[in-house]
Amino acid sequence: MRNKVRSRVGVVAGGLAATLVLVGCSTGNADTQTAPAPQLPSREDIAKQFDTWNAALATGDPNKVADLYAPDAVLLPTVSNNVRTTRAEIVDYFQTFLQSKPAGTIDEEVIKVIDADTAINTGVYHFNLTKDGKAQRVDARYTYVYELVNGKWLILNHHSSAMPEG
Repeated sequence: MRNKVRSRVGVVAGGLAATLVLVGCSTGNADTQTAPAPQLPSREDIAKQFDTWNAALATGDPNKVADLYAPDAVLLPTVSNNVRTTRAEIVDYFQTFLQSKPAGTIDEEVIKVIDADTAINTGVYHFNLTKDGKAQRVDARYTYVYELVNGKWLILNHHSSAMPEG
């Protein structure tokens, strides 16, 4: 808000001239006006992110999957001992993983919305894979941390590990 400043010359007692400064504000009090709080994503908005990721797996294109990860993402994958912290490492993992034609299904999920730009989806899922022409099921625990970047939800952290009692 910009204040408007006006001055006037007047005569004060004793014949001395003085400058009086009047400061005025435009109508409306900006001090009491606040920006609306950012809209929090719904649990459904966050749950849909897995569907988007799973659909990217179905394309068989590791770059389409990697596009869903933030540039500084961390991937702790289900069927690899290596932590992936660069896009090239994430693409490398999915080049191998996608050969088994994975199809994921969430069995149990817990979604926590942290703020308008951050959410976590964690739980249990399984993958149906095809290895050497044979169907295989892998049960795993997972955590996705999502961050809203330029209007798009990206995976900031993805941890997936095979169930220990499976």
